[in-house]
Amino acid sequence: MTAQSIALNRFGIGARPDQAPPADPKAWLLDQFGRFNPRPPAIAAVPGRSQVAAELAEYLQEIRPALLAQRARGPAAQAMTATPAMTPPANAALADPVKSARQIVRGQGRDHYLVQVGARAQAALVSDAPFLERMAWFWANHFAVSADKLTVVGLAGLLEFEAIRPNLLGRFGDMLNAVERHPAMLLYLDQAGSIGPNSFVAERARRFAPNRQLGLNENLAREIMELHTLGVRTGYSQADVTEFARAMTGWTVAGLSRGPLARIVGNVGTPGDFVFAAAVHEPGARTIMGKRYGQEGVAQAQAVLNDLATHPATARHIATKLARHFAGDTPPPTLVGRLEADFRRTGGDLPSLYRTLIEAREAWVEAPAKFKTPWEWTVSATRAVGARDLPPQAVFGLLQQLGQPVWRPGSPAGYDDIAASWAGPDAVLRRVEAAERLATRAGGAIDARALAPKLFPGTLSPETSRVLASADSPGQALALLLVSPEMMRR
Repeated sequence: MTAQSIALNRFGIGARPDQAPPADPKAWLLDQFGRFNPRPPAIAAVPGRSQVAAELAEYLQEIRPALLAQRARGPAAQAMTATPAMTPPANAALADPVKSARQIVRGQGRDHYLVQVGARAQAALVSDAPFLERMAWFWANHFAVSADKLTVVGLAGLLEFEAIRPNLLGRFGDMLNAVERHPAMLLYLDQAGSIGPNSFVAERARRFAPNRQLGLNENLAREIMELHTLGVRTGYSQADVTEFARAMTGWTVAGLSRGPLARIVGNVGTPGDFVFAAAVHEPGARTIMGKRYGQEGVAQAQAVLNDLATHPATARHIATKLARHFAGDTPPPTLVGRLEADFRRTGGDLPSLYRTLIEAREAWVEAPAKFKTPWEWTVSATRAVGARDLPPQAVFGLLQQLGQPVWRPGSPAGYDDIAASWAGPDAVLRRVEAAERLATRAGGAIDARALAPKLFPGTLSPETSRVLASADSPGQALALLLVSPEMMRR
C-alpha cells in the first residue's frame, strides 16, 4: 500500500471515484480536524433523545396500571408478559395490555433505529472528513450499547450522535462523562433503576414492605471499569466495583423510571435527560482502589469517573485499542507505548492521540494491517461505486446478512476488532454475494479497470489487474473489484 492508499483506506473509510488522491496524505488527515461536522444534515434531521424518550415514557405510563394489576394477581399473570409475541392477536390490547404496549414501543423504537442507521450511512457516504468518521465508529464500539433491548432500540444510535460525535475532538474524559450520562447507556446497563440499599427510599420501603427487594445494580460500574476505562485485570477488585456502584446510585433518566423511582423523579426534566435522584443515593463515603471519596450526591461518582478517565491503566487500555485498530491485530508495543505516554501527558486529549497515530510509522506499514469489518467493507464498497444515498432498510438488511448489525453487538464489549472474527469462508462468501448485488445495481455503467487506480492509488496488485482485465462483463469486473484483497483489507 502506498501512503495515499493508506490515508484513504486505513485511516479513512474508502475513496470515492470523484476524489483525487491526497498530495500530502498526513496533511490531508490533519486538515480534517478543522472541517469535521459532528452534526451533518442527515444526523441533524434525526429525532433526538427527548422525542424518543417521550414515546418510551408514554409506554411506561400506559403499562404501569396493568403491571400493578398483574402483580396483585400473582406470578402466573406476570409470566404471561415475560416474552412479547411477534404477532399479537387482534384483541391483544384487551387481552394483554402490557404485551400490546410492548409491541407498540418496539415498533416505534425500530422506526427510530432504522432512521438512525440510515443517517449514519448517509453521513459516511458523503463525508469529506473520513478519518474522523472512522474515529466516531471506533468510539461508538468502545462505548457499545446493543439495540436488542426494548428500551434501547430507539436510543442506541443517539449515543453515537449525541455523546460521541460532539466530543470527538475533546478530551477522553469529556466523552466518557457524556456517554455515562446518556439514557441509552443508563438504560442498557440498568443503572437507571439502581437503588442504594441504605438510601432513603430503601429504608422507607423496608418499613412498609419488608419482603420487597430494591436492589443495587453493578452493571454500569463494572463495565466502566472493565471496558470503558481501566481494562480487565488492572488492579481493581469486586469490592471496588460494588463501591463504585454505590457511588453511582441516583444516576437515572427523567421520564423513564419505574417503581419507586418513577414517583421520586416525577416530572423533573425533559424525558431522556440525565437526572440525579438523591433519595436513592447510597449515603456515606466510598473507598475505591485505595482512595476515599467523601463527596455527597452526584459529585461522588463524578469524582470517581474523573479519576478513572486519567488513570494510567486507562491510558494503557485506550492506547492498546487504538494501536490495534490502525496497526494490526497484535498491536506494536512501541506504538502502544507512545500513545500511552501521550494520553498521560495530555490527560487524554483526543486530537493529540490522533496526531500521534498519524505520525506513527507503525500505522503506515505497506502491508495491509487490518481485515475490514462488515460495516467498514459496506461503507467503502458503497463509496467506491459513487453512491450518495442508501435506503435505511437496505443498510439494515445488508449488515444483518454480513453479521454485524449496526449498534447490535449483543454485548457491552462491542464487536471484535480482529480478522479472526470476520474473515471466515462463509463471511467472505456473503460479501461476494453482496458485491454482485451492488454491481448489478450499477448496471454496467462503471468501468472497474479505470476505477481501481482511483480507489487504491499505486497499490493495485498485478494479480488484481489481471483478474479485472479478464472479466466477462463490466458488472463482473466491478463485483470482482469489490471483493479484491485491496478492498477487503486496509
